[in-house]
Amino acid sequence: MAFDLSSIFVITTFAISFLNLAPIHMVVLAKTPCQFPAIFNFGDSNSDTGGLSAAFGQAPPPNGISYFGSPAGRYCDGRLVIDFIAESLGLPYLSAFLDSVGTNFSHGANFATAASTIRPQNITLNRGGFSPISLNVQFYEFNDFHKRSQVVRKRGGVFETLMPKEEHFSSALYTFDIGQNDLTPVTSQTCRRTKLKPTFPMCLISSRLYFRLNIYSQGGRYFWIHNTGPVGCLPYIMDRIPVLASQIDEHGCATPFNDVARFFNQGLKKTVERLRKDLVDAAITYVDVYSLKYSLISQGRKHGFKQPLRSCCGHGGKYNYNKNLGCGAKVNKHGKEMLVGAACKDPSSAVIWDGIHFTQAANKYIFEGIVDGSFSDPPTPLNMACYRN
Repeated sequence: MAFDLSSIFVITTFAISFLNLAPIHMVVLAKTPCQFPAIFNFGDSNSDTGGLSAAFGQAPPPNGISYFGSPAGRYCDGRLVIDFIAESLGLPYLSAFLDSVGTNFSHGANFATAASTIRPQNITLNRGGFSPISLNVQFYEFNDFHKRSQVVRKRGGVFETLMPKEEHFSSALYTFDIGQNDLTPVTSQTCRRTKLKPTFPMCLISSRLYFRLNIYSQGGRYFWIHNTGPVGCLPYIMDRIPVLASQIDEHGCATPFNDVARFFNQGLKKTVERLRKDLVDAAITYVDVYSLKYSLISQGRKHGFKQPLRSCCGHGGKYNYNKNLGCGAKVNKHGKEMLVGAACKDPSSAVIWDGIHFTQAANKYIFEGIVDGSFSDPPTPLNMACYRN
């Protein structure tokens, strides 16, 4: 069947019009899904799969009860968002870089450590509550891991099977979820929000430099970056810092603290935009988990979640949270020693696990919201994150 020139013109015009009108995700889906052989993750407790536990002691029971059956290095009743990301890409769960027991790094490594910050800390974990393993330290660890893993791999045998191939570093997905702990100084009555804000851009500029020098220079090209969540909705903030009734929004969250989180996220997004210009061959996806987490808390009951602002694993008070008796602590009640969190019978109906972290059910909800690119900039599905838009 032959086409005349007018027919070809009409067909071509239609095709061009379709591409111009089609949503971005439809055009992206026309490409072959990415094949990420490994994940290298950086972050805090929202994605820590055993780093802090390896360095400072295991997260106690009942952490892990909903999936692993026992503590598994996560401050959660089960899986984290990073676990669901690994599952969706057909990869095993990430081993923590700091965990020397039963580790397998053939599919990547997790440098995230609970209580970590972007800014380097100058006080101890016991005194300040922050991990000394800040983001720059995690980059140092990655740099060391990249070099030493290849030396170890050349030994052959089991060493070869437990370490990533050199080419995996340039084809891996690099994921980031950090920043929540940098907002924690807001909870100090001696640190005003207006004083804290100017420090954020410097944090982000510094992290941008490390991106360029540590990961991109070593071949990393595919980045998946989460912003930080609504800290003003978390019991560990709400219980410790009193706010005026006029500062509580219609969903029970503290507006001043959420304002700071949004300010941080605006700076992070601008940093990502700058990185796209600096790193010309990189595909960088900014993921708005703030909006998902806030919607989960504000509309949780529509999705089967009960009392979205109360901790499941906690003890006492309006939010079932006590900073001196955290999840897994022992408390004496009526002459009997009881485990804090033992009354948390149904974590699947809770949003907040321990006053600071989300439950496995909430993490699954968040993952399902971000996996198709609906909350990403550009709107890229997870399995298309290797394409630069």
